[in-house]
Amino acid sequence: MYAALWRILPGPWSVRLLIVLALVAAVAYALIVHGYPWAMQTFFPTPDPVIE
Repeated sequence: MYAALWRILPGPWSVRLLIVLALVAAVAYALIVHGYPWAMQTFFPTPDPVIE
């Protein structure tokens, strides 16, 4: 899979590396900003802070 991705990217080796690093950074950002908070709220809800 990674070899196929590497082959379809345009440009020389250095440009391909920059594209792959940008893609990895974009996926990491999306997970940190959207994925992990959703998972924490869905699967590990915080208890109600109000004590009666």
